[in-house]
Amino acid sequence: MKKALVVGSGAGGATVARELQERFEVTVLEAGREFRPLKADLRKIEKIKKAGLLFDEREIGLIFPSMKIRKTGDGMVLVNGSGTGGTTTLATANALRLDQDLIALGIDLGREFEELGREIPITAAHQRKWSEVTRLLFRTFEEMGLKPRPMPKMGRFEDCGGCGRCVLGCPNGVKWDSREFLRSALGRGATLRTGVRAARIVIESGQAAGVEARAGLRREFIPADIVVLAAGGLGTPRILEMSGIPSEPRLFVDPVLCVAAPWKNAGQNADLPMPFFVRRENDIISPYFDHLSYFFNADWKPPAGDILSLMIKLADEDRCSVGGRKAGKVLTGKDRERLKDAVDVCIDVFRRLGVPKGSLFFGTLNAGHPGGALPLLPSSAATFHDSRLPENLYVADASLLPRSLGGPPILTIMAMAKRVARIISDGFAQP
Repeated sequence: MKKALVVGSGAGGATVARELQERFEVTVLEAGREFRPLKADLRKIEKIKKAGLLFDEREIGLIFPSMKIRKTGDGMVLVNGSGTGGTTTLATANALRLDQDLIALGIDLGREFEELGREIPITAAHQRKWSEVTRLLFRTFEEMGLKPRPMPKMGRFEDCGGCGRCVLGCPNGVKWDSREFLRSALGRGATLRTGVRAARIVIESGQAAGVEARAGLRREFIPADIVVLAAGGLGTPRILEMSGIPSEPRLFVDPVLCVAAPWKNAGQNADLPMPFFVRRENDIISPYFDHLSYFFNADWKPPAGDILSLMIKLADEDRCSVGGRKAGKVLTGKDRERLKDAVDVCIDVFRRLGVPKGSLFFGTLNAGHPGGALPLLPSSAATFHDSRLPENLYVADASLLPRSLGGPPILTIMAMAKRVARIISDGFAQP
């Protein structure tokens, strides 16, 4: 049986591993360790904040090692998960199908989305768990003609206890994340190696022979017949660069900015995050309590239960470079214009709720959906394989997306990963 090496265990990697196992001998490399939800009592973190000891978002790694933070040149905070499940463990389990740009390339992932719908519990029937303030926001958006819709969620939200900790790791196993696909792959015989970071693809005679990886201070070569990179929108292009394979000098990140207001007993910090959404041309807007801003942004003052917040998630332009150690990402003038337009909508929502503009404050500009460095093109739409890659090397993460989705990418990434796995199985599996 041929050996398939999958780099990354997030949305793309876990999906590919699950699909390929049994037809291949699959090994998954995960740079992080086993994911653990943040167990700390948030009231203790609040006390640390009050003492002025939380002042840099990168400190989050000291209390929550599975959340990694880096900053761009202009101070935007980039967030990603480090550990089994990748960033899906820190996401809010949103299940939006956002494949319009793929459809424009002639790519029909209908079969893959249908399969995911059978394999993952997805529901939008969680309104009975909404708080009164969430219902008030929903009615306000309706009155503004913005057509809010309940957000489809991946998981068993009928059992949700309302802790509001989705982005800190669901403590009760209610939220679906890609570890479920990973466990399925392992149950079928796949191997998982954690704490092993892929450094570069070893190429021999024009073929990917395997991966050179680091485990602590030790380097090793891991051979494979097929290699699939699913290390994320920042990790995958870096591995390609170190392998002598150029990717595109472009990056989108889906920037997030929250507009917040003081609201006595809002309780949003313990609500289901992003319970509904408004989809506009260049963004989505949704209720969301931003824990990262609450921990580190001085404008977000305790107690957490007295803050009401709306999230803007922007479809940004892809101007930047992801080479080297830092992502040189900045927002363009058009990005900032679009962000201001969305901020004005949020200000209008709060105005209708009786909150004066002078009382509003902003969250920390952050992002967690990097991608676009090896985008699918008309020439690669049928094969999902870029001509720069050896024929037995594939990519299965957000690097393939033609442009920013401006919305939750997990379901779309998994659909693409299913297609990649199907192509590999058809082309490389032994009869």
